Amino acid sequence: MCACGSLVAQTTPVGSIPSGFTRIFNGRDLSGWHISRSNHHGTVANFHVENSTIVAAQQPLGQGGIVLTNRKYRDFELVLEANPDHDTDGGIFLRSTETGAGYQVDLTPRGENAPVMTLVGEDLHLGPHTDLAERRPTQGVWKLHDWNGVRIRIVGEAPRVTLWLNEILIWDVQQARNDLPADATEGMIALQCHWNAWGALDPPTKPGKYVSMLWRPAAVHRYRNIAVKELK
Repeated sequence: MCACGSLVAQTTPVGSIPSGFTRIFNGRDLSGWHISRSNHHGTVANFHVENSTIVAAQQPLGQGGIVLTNRKYRDFELVLEANPDHDTDGGIFLRSTETGAGYQVDLTPRGENAPVMTLVGEDLHLGPHTDLAERRPTQGVWKLHDWNGVRIRIVGEAPRVTLWLNEILIWDVQQARNDLPADATEGMIALQCHWNAWGALDPPTKPGKYVSMLWRPAAVHRYRNIAVKELK
């Protein structure tokens, strides 16, 4: 499933985008993007722009959501820089529907550790949340409390998805089939702010039973220099 030695690391200097890519975030506002009003993570998450950065925060605490591109994409490479606070849960969606069904690159830093990044099927034929790639620790590659260069490529009807982090190949996986709803072969790019709160009761009728710590109060995810190259 993984062919991690087959591709050469892709160089993307922090603060710039590679030649041949087109910016899809203008650094000023969310023009070209919209917040989903129909996904199970929430519909009122606080996505806004500060200092040329998309900032994602729960609003109110416990309620998340996704912000999506207005355009749909099929085969493409996506580059961006990410700087999420620790003790948060989110990710980057590929070929997403309006409701947030798609392929997700998980981005969930826990404590003072680097995130364990994997490819997740979010609300696909396989189930609500299924790992599609081996979970790969990113210690030694991830820069804690700093900007990290992310590059993702998705190609094919049964997609091959490849992830580089700070120029290092993390995984390269070929899916056995297309698991998107209605066998769609294109969708939107989305950024996720996961629902649920730090130590929230789950369910509230059973005091003392807590969910994992999904989003620390006042924590945010940050994204900048977002660009796409469509592949023929």
